Formats: sequence, C-alpha cells, structure tokens
Amino acid sequence: MNFLNKFQILMAVFVLSMSANAQQDPNYNFYRYNMNIYNPAFAGSSEAAEFSLGIRSQWAGLEGAPESQSAIFGMPVGRNVGLGVSILNDRTFIEQQTWMAIDVSYFVDLDEEHRLYFGIKGSANSYDANTDGLVTYGVGQDGALMNYESRFTPNVGAGAYLKHDRYFVSLSAPKLLTPDRMQERNGNAYLGTDRRHAYLSGGYTFLLGRSLDLKTMGMFRYVDASPMSLELTGILDFGEKFEFGSSYRFDESISGLFLFNVSNGFNLGYAYETSLQNSIDGLDRNTHELFMRLKM
Repeated sequence: MNFLNKFQILMAVFVLSMSANAQQDPNYNFYRYNMNIYNPAFAGSSEAAEFSLGIRSQWAGLEGAPESQSAIFGMPVGRNVGLGVSILNDRTFIEQQTWMAIDVSYFVDLDEEHRLYFGIKGSANSYDANTDGLVTYGVGQDGALMNYESRFTPNVGAGAYLKHDRYFVSLSAPKLLTPDRMQERNGNAYLGTDRRHAYLSGGYTFLLGRSLDLKTMGMFRYVDASPMSLELTGILDFGEKFEFGSSYRFDESISGLFLFNVSNGFNLGYAYETSLQNSIDGLDRNTHELFMRLKM
C-alpha cells in the first residue's frame, strides 16, 4: 500500500472515529452480560460474584483503529447491598482513555417476584490525545490543543434496575459530568466536552421448551446533541449450555454472537459486527468482540 492510500485510510479513520465519537462511549455486543458498565444498579444483582473480560476491535488490521477492553467485577456484600468495580480502556486513533469506576447498589423487594435495585457510580477517567498526530496527517487544530496535556477527571452516575425472573427494565446515566475531550468539526480538531449519556434498556425471556429459551432485549441510548440509537437483540438459549443470537442497531450495524458454557459458571463468547454505512476502499469496517465471564 503506497503512502497516498495510507494517508486516505488514516484520514478516513480520523473522520469516522470523530463522527462515531458523537456518541463517544463505545458500544458492546454483549451489553446484556456486562450491564455494570451502563448501570451501577446491576452491581451484585446476580446474587453471586461475577467477573468478566471484554475485548472489542474495530477495523482489525489497521493501525490506530478503535479498540476497547473491559474488566468488570460484581458481588453482593451484605444485606440488600451490592458492590461492583469496572475498568475500561478505550483507544481511537490518537485518543486514549482509561475509565475506572466503583458501583454500590441497594435493593428492595416489591413483592415475591419483583426486586428493585438502585445504584450510584463513582468514577475517574484518564484521558490523553496525541495532538502531534493531527499535524502529521494534516488535520487542522484549535490553538488550545497546541500544548494539550492529559486529563484525570472524576465523575458520578446513577441508575435503577427492576428485576424479574422473566424480564427486566433498566434506566441509568453512568456519567453525569462533562469533562474536556477532543472533538471534530469541519475537518478541524478542537477542545470540546464529553456528552452525557442516558440508557434505557429492557428484556423478556420466552420459554420455548424444556431446554430452549428465547431472550429478547433492547437498548435505547440518548446522547446530548447526537442522534438517538436503538439496538435490538434476540438470543436463543439452549439449556444454558450454548447461546446464539443476533443484534440490529438501527441504521448503523448488524451483528451475530454466540456464548459457550465451557464449564459450570465459565462462559466464552464471540461477536462479529458489520457496518451498514458506506465503506471506504481499503478500509475494513467490521468489528470483532471477545467476551469471557466467570461466576464464582
């Protein structure tokens, strides 16, 4: 690949990643299994300790392409109380950030079948952007970025979660504050602010047979001054031994996923996502995601 092609691809990555960052926080195909990222009320709601790892790679094989890693732990710690810890690392082109959060939840039994959880999230984010890369690839920048230094900022979030054996409803805002971060407008980079995210999600499980369930779920994402996003997912659960399903994110992407129960309490999963938006020559816009969960 000659320099011109590399330049075009890198510029495309910059523009596309900045466009995607209008939503900013990464999406996860396995969102049903790592809801602590979005809602602190899920901490300890499984009634057993859980640990999960996730790796998400977009446009694989392209240097600087978006990548995300997550590590999540949650467990009940006392009467009606749950505790969770989340670490997320996200890299996109010249940006890199690491987000660390602690969740505390409290639940009340509404009746014999319904339990309502409330959660709060305290977090800190380390954000860095290599602005020298903008000069290298000919991207204009605001003067405020000339001597840009990494940021370490605190944040808070809150959420609620209604749980039933067959269905759930979740509402949350994991980051209520809006720290500085780099943004793009008309081909120029400038120092802007992060945007508040709100998530409304829910799911229902249909019992199809003695060893076959259909898990349906959806997530609605709202981000300040950005297009709204809706993702719908359906998963067939074969007796908690193997799960297979697909997702559709409106006007954005479609994906397929599977999850194996390798042993009692240990799951491995993989998801493949392909974009519905116009592709760019030489740029692979497919996404791969790996997931691991351990129940203890």
